[in-house]
Amino acid sequence: MSNILGSLRKTIQEKQLISDGDRVAVGLSGGKDSMALLSALKRFQSFSPIPFTLTAVTIDMGFENFDLEAAKAFCHSLEVPYHIIPTDIAKIVFELRDEKNPCALCANMRRGALASAMKSLDLNVLALGHHADDALSTLFLNMLYSGKLNTLEYHSFLSRSEIHVIRPFLDTSEANIIHYVKSNHIPVLKSPCPMDRKTKRETMNHLLSTLYKEIPHSRVNLLTAMRNKDQCNLFDSGFNHL
Repeated sequence: MSNILGSLRKTIQEKQLISDGDRVAVGLSGGKDSMALLSALKRFQSFSPIPFTLTAVTIDMGFENFDLEAAKAFCHSLEVPYHIIPTDIAKIVFELRDEKNPCALCANMRRGALASAMKSLDLNVLALGHHADDALSTLFLNMLYSGKLNTLEYHSFLSRSEIHVIRPFLDTSEANIIHYVKSNHIPVLKSPCPMDRKTKRETMNHLLSTLYKEIPHSRVNLLTAMRNKDQCNLFDSGFNHL
């Protein structure tokens, strides 16, 4: 427990992710990452030198078999206000639009619903549960599918909705999150999405897992390289051809 809290505290303080008086919403999907983040932020709140409020928000996409009772009980046990926002995103994406690649549209619609909910609830900071391994898979997804060297950010600002997005777990491994969830008996909701474990990200995770097994220390070295801006030597427009 101290490991994950220490990592979260260090990331929040070094990256200045939370300011005095921030009204923080955790985007609670019900998965292990967001449930662990809500728990860790609640613990951090108790000793944080910077006062902030904490709320949980779930975008209910409209799947018939999505049971949120465990999430409600968990938020109640933490004494964290919980808001469920009903939407028709599932129907739009999987029935009306019948998207062959639904993940991008779904993500955009969920972000829009979250932003609208936060504005109505007067919340200014959205905390998401992405971790270090998500950052690595995002980096490789962008390189292989888009030709871009780009990954997740600790902090970004959505100017249209005036919401700050933070990722306090970006220095935390998925393995540590899994251990934290199991050790603290945190409930995890089963995803009702028909694309669960069938996405490009899941394929990338399998590829990286194979790479880590084949090349010792490759995961640590990739994380180090990704964060080392000072030693990033790449071609640019100023490259002089011989």
